[in-house]
Amino acid sequence: MRGDAVISARGLTKRYGADSVVDRVDFEIHRGQCFGFLGPNGAGKTTTLRMILGHCPITEGTLTVFGQSVASQAKSIRQRVGVVAQTDNLDPDFTVAENLAVYGTFFGIEPAQLEKRIPELLDFADLRAKANVKPDALSGGMKRRLAFVRALINDPELIVLDEPTTGLDPQVRHLLWGRVRELTRRGKTILLTTHYLEEAERLCDELIIMDHGRILDRGSPRALTRRHVEAEVLEITDCGGLDESWVAQLSAQAGCRLERVGDTRYCYSNDARSMIPQVESHRQLTYLHRPSNLEDVFLRLTGRELRN
Repeated sequence: MRGDAVISARGLTKRYGADSVVDRVDFEIHRGQCFGFLGPNGAGKTTTLRMILGHCPITEGTLTVFGQSVASQAKSIRQRVGVVAQTDNLDPDFTVAENLAVYGTFFGIEPAQLEKRIPELLDFADLRAKANVKPDALSGGMKRRLAFVRALINDPELIVLDEPTTGLDPQVRHLLWGRVRELTRRGKTILLTTHYLEEAERLCDELIIMDHGRILDRGSPRALTRRHVEAEVLEITDCGGLDESWVAQLSAQAGCRLERVGDTRYCYSNDARSMIPQVESHRQLTYLHRPSNLEDVFLRLTGRELRN
């Protein structure tokens, strides 16, 4: 245990009746980290997030934020937290600048402070030119950037990003990724939930993968990848009539771990490149040779079956 924990959970549990949605999880999130929560739908991520924010009472265990008990100090904790929710809840009756100003009053920020803070945030989100425009006239990416900087109005120590880039084009995603990295360089702590595994791999210093309310593993993206999957992947897609015994034989020769999903075979190996000449000799096949990544880890730990 380190002494700079912003969030600390011990035996954290949430039950609804006999069902444990979050089942005795332990974790710490340290100052200046970008920390990720990953898991399939129903894994317990959202419930854990709601408990951290004081929106959902815990059933058992302890949970502290900034060293304060969420159970008794949720209101004071929220004054030091910024939240970007999954869906935008901007006020359509106010301009971009007014949305920031009104939100700032919820934290008791003085008008003189807001007058200085708002232009800084508009520049941070590249929205200065839209200051007097109402949200309905903004693109989806601009609305998301506004929601992002609105969460920074109180200069929070902890910033919670709940699926922050869902539905955004690559340009906006990359802009927001850059802003997240800048915030961590400033010493802010980021808590990120996302279904974009590439996003977690790029941004997170550390993360946990959850399923069925429990933590399956924890570590940096690179450490998790090294721990759970081989170094390389050869994805082979059948475009018409592939001999399964040939694939099995080829995989055995290369020492591959083979997974099949539909018409694609995933060959995990520390030397998948050696298989390429034989795959290229079959014209009905297409292939992709790549390094293994966090998505491979996620699918190995949580399975490839669809979730409701």
